[in-house]
Amino acid sequence: MPRKNQRNTRGKIVAAAWKLFYEQGYEDTTVEDIIFESETSKGTFYHYFEGKDALLETLSVLFDEKYQELMESMDESMDALAALEHLNWELFAMIDNSVPLELLSRLLSSQLITRGEKHLLDRKRVYFRLLRQIIIRGQERGEIRRDMSVNEISRAYAMWERALMYDWCLSGGEYSLSKYSASLTPMFLNGFRGEKDGK
Repeated sequence: MPRKNQRNTRGKIVAAAWKLFYEQGYEDTTVEDIIFESETSKGTFYHYFEGKDALLETLSVLFDEKYQELMESMDESMDALAALEHLNWELFAMIDNSVPLELLSRLLSSQLITRGEKHLLDRKRVYFRLLRQIIIRGQERGEIRRDMSVNEISRAYAMWERALMYDWCLSGGEYSLSKYSASLTPMFLNGFRGEKDGK
């Protein structure tokens, strides 16, 4: 039970920080603002984070919380490729509406130069569990091709999403990430269509 409470407390701090980063900007958000918004204490904040900069690495935590929410609410009868489209739309709409371009850019660039663990590639993340779950179900029902492994398909899908995010950052966020992805992702996913749909 204490571990769950620790996760919830840390999650409250992360959620509060990213809400404030979006609303008032990273530079104008102080540790005191985050403590107030998360309804925690200074001691609690510094128990989990060395400072504000340490929160930049938690964007993937925010993404995983979104995936956890989707995992719990997603209709299992939904076609697997439609479920992957839905997953993509929900994440990218969240980025459009609550993640500052500058901070997403920092996260992605930090993953390029880090020598340690690249948390965006961590196969234990909720994200990859959800992808595997959808792909396995899709293969069992013939909605997704079976001549590729679950890992190959989930890796390709994750690579596709990262490519879209990198391009959006490189373009300075000049278009809606969710709308642009909604027009391209169905074409990308069509390459994974299974025998049930005529392949």
